[in-house]
Amino acid sequence: MKLRNVFSQGTRYALVPIFLASVPLVSAEPTKFKVDSEHFSMAFEIMHIGYAPVIGMFRAVDGEFVYDDATGELNSGKLVFQSDSVFTNHKKRDDHLRGEDFLDSGNYPEITFTLTDFEATGEDSGKVTGDLSMLGETNPVILDVTLNKSADYPIGHEDFTLGISAETTLKRSDWGMTYGLDPALVGDEVRLRFGFEANKDSGWF
Repeated sequence: MKLRNVFSQGTRYALVPIFLASVPLVSAEPTKFKVDSEHFSMAFEIMHIGYAPVIGMFRAVDGEFVYDDATGELNSGKLVFQSDSVFTNHKKRDDHLRGEDFLDSGNYPEITFTLTDFEATGEDSGKVTGDLSMLGETNPVILDVTLNKSADYPIGHEDFTLGISAETTLKRSDWGMTYGLDPALVGDEVRLRFGFEANKDSGWF
């Protein structure tokens, strides 16, 4: 699984003999990265009776993944959202979302996304496939992912940090969340957008 295709196929083959003759082979060094919860945003968007989208977010998330910045290999990863952290800036609506009609946070406190595959689509972009588990159901989801930046952080912790954006659209009914579909009070399609920083775990070997 590679996040980067730095050279074109022909160029890569032409340069292989030069590399082998001039430098020793360098093995991949996969590293664990932890999601920085202070620099994580996850927004969802869903239509309300066809008039306008309601935009909300989940405010509590943990995550980590294993990635090699030199080779662009993404080996594994997991994000965990606390379902009761849902927020749409409307208390009555948020309480309803936490209830049995929607997220059922009392019985299903966590929503998890577990990476299963990656396909590069550009130098710093790709499609991440993973299993999304919610309400006791698990279905595959594909995220369009962009690596915005990878560098030592210029302030604060100064750890090596990745900046990532991702988005996808799914149908909530695939997880058995059917409240409001008939009549069409709440849309079925949910657009998800992510933006986060992930810091190198210096204690991982």
